Amino acid sequence: MTERRCVVGLDFGTSSARALLVDAATGEELTSSVYTYRGGSDGVVGDPHDPTLARQEPSDYVDALVSTLAETARAAVESGEQIRIEGIGVDTTGSTPLPLDESGQPLAFDPRFEGDPAAKAWLWKDHTAHAEAGELTALARELGTPYLDYCGGTYSSEWFWSKILRCSRVAPDVFSAAHTWAEISDYIPSVATGGGRALTRNACAAGHKALFSTLWGGLPSEEFLAALAPELAALRGRLYSSVLPASEAAGTLDPALAKHTGLDSSITIAVGTMDAHAGAVAAGVRPGRLVKIIGTSTCDCTVAPELVPLPGVCGVVSDSIIPGLTGIEAGQSAVGDLFEWYLRHVGLGAGGHERLQAEAAQLRPGESGLVALDWNNGNRTILVDPLLSGLLIGQSLHTTPAEVYRALIEATAFGARIIIDQIERFGPAIDDVVVTGGIATKSPLAMQVYADVLNRPIHRARSEQACAVGAAIYAAVASGIHATTEQAQAAMGGVGGGEYRPDPAAARVYERLYAIYGRLHDAFGGVAQSDMGSVMKELIEIRTAASG
Repeated sequence: MTERRCVVGLDFGTSSARALLVDAATGEELTSSVYTYRGGSDGVVGDPHDPTLARQEPSDYVDALVSTLAETARAAVESGEQIRIEGIGVDTTGSTPLPLDESGQPLAFDPRFEGDPAAKAWLWKDHTAHAEAGELTALARELGTPYLDYCGGTYSSEWFWSKILRCSRVAPDVFSAAHTWAEISDYIPSVATGGGRALTRNACAAGHKALFSTLWGGLPSEEFLAALAPELAALRGRLYSSVLPASEAAGTLDPALAKHTGLDSSITIAVGTMDAHAGAVAAGVRPGRLVKIIGTSTCDCTVAPELVPLPGVCGVVSDSIIPGLTGIEAGQSAVGDLFEWYLRHVGLGAGGHERLQAEAAQLRPGESGLVALDWNNGNRTILVDPLLSGLLIGQSLHTTPAEVYRALIEATAFGARIIIDQIERFGPAIDDVVVTGGIATKSPLAMQVYADVLNRPIHRARSEQACAVGAAIYAAVASGIHATTEQAQAAMGGVGGGEYRPDPAAARVYERLYAIYGRLHDAFGGVAQSDMGSVMKELIEIRTAASG
């Protein structure tokens, strides 16, 4: 019996974690194990008095790591095949920073901070630090520093420094007790290697979320941080001065964890990365190809040979996504979350999505007379403003739930096109688009709308678990099975899950609706003044033509 050389991709999402066992030679997915987080609601610890707060229990990460690896080891043995697991890769949400004590343990494990949300992981979609993000942005502009040049010109409330500064103000006891802070994409590989305080920091999270760059010698300077808040300057020396790409090794599996899970302690643990970057690699990202990871939010990723500032695009970082290239990241703060919000408040239970999608699919583009803005969770790209909110225009007494549902799908597609137009205006051309994530698989309607609005073919990724496959791809390189990320990507990833081609007639209607969306985007986003007096009448005209 031929021995399979395999790797494991660990994908830590918003509500659960998944371990995927992958054949490194072919990309065949052999077994999968899922752990649902126990803390909070659907894995998120919130605050009924503050909808911008979103935290997670770090104990869920440890429990998920142990549980999924043990199940994977068991399944490999029970398969009856000769399976040798050589590497484990980890991807996580980001920016999700976590305060740690001097031994590398989360402060949430300290009895002094039991139940304190500030001691937990500050989840990616926590927006409590919007004021702090504004302060950092204003200071960087005032001092003329280059720190904003490669994050779109505006620092986000979702990111590392904003959240830590917020913690120093609302929970000074937690801030004072924290020896350091780590993205969970660094913390979880540290747990896997038994590294404790010896954390390996990954280039993706450091560059895209913490303003790390070799152009200015690593993290923002102590002088800049002192001008922002003296306590941040004092923390800087306890963070890090070097980073590694996700295709490098962080160490080998901790012997105690190996014994507990039934795995071998010689297994290589790759440096961590962010989930969207791993998903992009699995979906075949390359120069000219944009990968959209579509879930509760979206992350858009591509790569380019050169480091070029892209205004409004939230991350342009060397050695991220594919080592040796420049990783480019953008995205939308609410997509799946937007559809779930509508379904919940329109009062439809089980089967609601299927019903609304079936009804919405019967509508022609423009027939609803509606245009929406998809900012119900703020705008991540290109305006980078968490205080923006949603909008629906064109309603009448005849508007139906399915029409609103379709308008929300169209709004997310228009937001996606804004991002592509911005990348192409200042940077590389986008030749094709690949999608992955739950919506890419479950909603043919949404994918066809995207193809029509973007006026480009939309390809689906080969795997429905692209983030986990991407983590496995990095593990295959870190463990030496493949020499480069591109070689592993060619063997284990790519497209193949289906294609949606634009309908020319629909694309023409969407050009008119996109122009209206653009006017609303710029007016309500504070980009430009615009006369809105004709918008409703234009929508009626488009609706009449579509219904005729």
